[in-house]
This record gives sequence, C-alpha cells and structure tokens, in this order.
Amino acid sequence: MSDLGATRAAASRRSRLRRAQRECARIARQEATNFYWGFIALPHEKRTAIYALYSFARQVDDEADSGLGGAEAGIQRQRERLRSCLRGTRDDAVTVILGEAVDRYGIQASELEEVIDGVAMDLTPPRFADWDELQAYCRRVAGAVGRMCVRIFGDSSPEGLDRANRLGLALQLTNILRDVREDAGMGRCYLPEGDLRQFGMSVEDVLALRCGDGWEGFVAHQVDRARGLYADGLHVCDHIPHSSAACVRTMAGIYRGILEEIAGNPRRVLEERISLPPSRKLSVAVGAWLHA
Repeated sequence: MSDLGATRAAASRRSRLRRAQRECARIARQEATNFYWGFIALPHEKRTAIYALYSFARQVDDEADSGLGGAEAGIQRQRERLRSCLRGTRDDAVTVILGEAVDRYGIQASELEEVIDGVAMDLTPPRFADWDELQAYCRRVAGAVGRMCVRIFGDSSPEGLDRANRLGLALQLTNILRDVREDAGMGRCYLPEGDLRQFGMSVEDVLALRCGDGWEGFVAHQVDRARGLYADGLHVCDHIPHSSAACVRTMAGIYRGILEEIAGNPRRVLEERISLPPSRKLSVAVGAWLHA
C-alpha cells in the first residue's frame, strides 16, 4: 500500500472510530439515566469503553424484553455477535468500541458471556427459591458487569473484582425492589420465594400486587441485605484511580438514594417506579467528585 493509501486508510479508521464512539455515547445518554451521571466523571478513553459495555448489555437485555416471541433467537444472535466481536469481526458501533475495550483492558470473554447467560434466564418466568439462587442470577447480569467495569477502571486484583461483584449485586437488588410493579406486568418476579413465605406472602401475591401486612418487613429485610452489599462493594474505590472512584460513588450514591426511598415507603414500589430528581442526582455526583 502506498503512503497515500495508508494515510487514507488510517483516516478512514479514525473516522469510523469517532462515529462509533458518538453512537455508544448516544445510547448511554438515552438509556443510562442513572449511571450516566457517573460515567461523565471518567477520562475519555475509559468513558468510551464503559459506554460500549453498557450499550452491549442494554442491547442484550432488550432482546429478552422485546416480547415479540423471537427473544430466544435474539439472544442467540447476541451470542453470535459477541463471538464475531471477539474474533475481530466488528460490524456495528457497539462491537467496534467493545472490541477495542476488550483488547485494551483485558476484559474476559467469559464475563461478557455471563451477561448473556443471565439475560437468557429471563426468557422463562423467573423463580428463585432463596437468596442463593437470586444471587447467582445477579452475579451474571450485574456482578459480571461490575467486574468488567473495574478492569476498565484499572484493577484486576482478586479483592477488587470481588468488591466490584458485591457492588453489582447491591445495584441489581435495588433494581429488583424498584421494578416490582413493572416486572409483575411482564409476569416476572425476582424476589426470593423463601423470604416471601417467611413474611406470609407468595410469588402470586407479588404478581397480583396484592401484598399483605408482611410486605414492609420483607422489604426491610432486602434493604438491609442491599445496604450490607453496598458497604462491602464500595471498598472497590480503594483499588481504583480517583476519577473512577468518583464514577462508582456517583452510581452507587444514586441507587442508594433510591433504596432509601423504598425503605421509607415500601408500598410505593407497588404503585410506581421510584426515581430521584435531577437536582438530587447532581448533588450526589458533586459529593462523589469532592470525595474523590
């Protein structure tokens, strides 16, 4: 190839990368209404990698939530798409940037596959006998993402990965409590059946949003569990750079705020989806940046 041809090829590749980066950023801004507040604390290179990771996980999750009867085929397409990405065939904006992140940060193929495996569990109405079973699901759909994020942030030590996994569990458990009403509308209940029985309820009660007097005690039990996971998981900030720690503290702070809203009025989740106003999210973000 001539020098001119090589220059043009390099310019074309840079242009393709910039377009892919913009598309991943667009998806993150549109979909990650809570996490995005943390993402913006990151340096450009890491932020772009996180955008791609989030976008990939979002697209996989959307396959299971499509409700079009072809979700199983859609999940299989995502598996094939990931395999192509890992082999170096990257045909869309997300896999272009995700592939770069895999190469640069040592993201494990098994962790990306775990996310797909976890989402595939949503193709049948989920049932979890106890916290151990629910925890196994959460480790796939959220813990694996946490471990990949901490690799991008700059740490792959066993302790750092374990802390990231615990934080992922805390975030996912908060999601599960927040989304009880929305999930019930899709015939899904992610709450551990043993804990429900302990407080005098069943999965059928939750699906009908017909929870009795035990609901407050049940939610308090899950909130305490999540608080413990946040306390352990946030020690991941001891292992990563300050800008990455600001990102983590922002995301965790917003979700802890949602958790405390749930704790203050457990029945709200049976009536609406709880979120924090932008002013409060900004306050959390500023506090996280100042802490870092």
